[in-house]
Amino acid sequence: MKKRRKSAGILLAGLLLAGCNSNERNNTKATESTESFEVPFDGKLSHVHGMGYAGNDGGLYFASHHGLKIYREGEWLETKGNFHDYMGFNAVDKGFYTSGHPEAHSALPNPLGIQRSFNGGETIEEIAFEGETDFHAMAVGYYSHDIFLFNPAKNSLLETGFFKSSDKGDTWKPVKAVGLIGEIAGFALHPLDSNYVAAATSEGVFFSSDAGDSFDRITDERGTAVFFTEDHLYFGSYGTTAALMKYTVENKETEPLVLPEMQEDAIAFISQNPADESELALYTFKGRIHVSTDHGKLWESLQ
Repeated sequence: MKKRRKSAGILLAGLLLAGCNSNERNNTKATESTESFEVPFDGKLSHVHGMGYAGNDGGLYFASHHGLKIYREGEWLETKGNFHDYMGFNAVDKGFYTSGHPEAHSALPNPLGIQRSFNGGETIEEIAFEGETDFHAMAVGYYSHDIFLFNPAKNSLLETGFFKSSDKGDTWKPVKAVGLIGEIAGFALHPLDSNYVAAATSEGVFFSSDAGDSFDRITDERGTAVFFTEDHLYFGSYGTTAALMKYTVENKETEPLVLPEMQEDAIAFISQNPADESELALYTFKGRIHVSTDHGKLWESLQ
């Protein structure tokens, strides 16, 4: 058994490596619709660092190494500009929050710190730490816009460690994160109640009900992805094979869900359409996209 788990860890580490190794702004006035900022996309989607149903336009957004790609009503789109390398991407009800690096020849400082956009990425607005820190491990509440993150190195305001903000990045409080161990693959924050935090790490999937001060491990298989709805935590893990689980927040029960075929692959990102709870989306480390419209019973592959 130990030998099989070690082999699985080596395989997933390879997948992880393969998957990804303000004042000055785009001053174009924001329009009521983002349609003019979007054009058809017929390329190959790759190097995705985040996924989610951003805003209320029905689009499934992918934060890639070369800007935003969007799947909406059966069509693929991309933005005309702002091809930033978005990291730590989080979809919210009005748009998205992100970190990462600016595109080549951009006037924006590198790294981006924490930014947000409420117009489909046409313009971005600095929240904090522009030119200082690139946050890979960051979660934002879909409706609350509270922020939970790991700061990888001391900057002008924060020491290295875990922090949270309950006022959209104006102020920050340190978080103890007792019991959270392993290399972080991702965080998730409950859409409304920020007492609930989840983390996927190399040592398992962890759940907190005290705003991250302490965590309990809910599986010891390697965690690959976490995502909150109002009632459930969906998480991906990898032991000897990939798994997708649904954890009920109220009674702490865990239910396995059917996965599409995954050969030597695992879940990198999970999202649910807030306008249609039956619609789930998965993005894998090998760059495959799967969408279900029946709560995960049947899956359609988009790529």
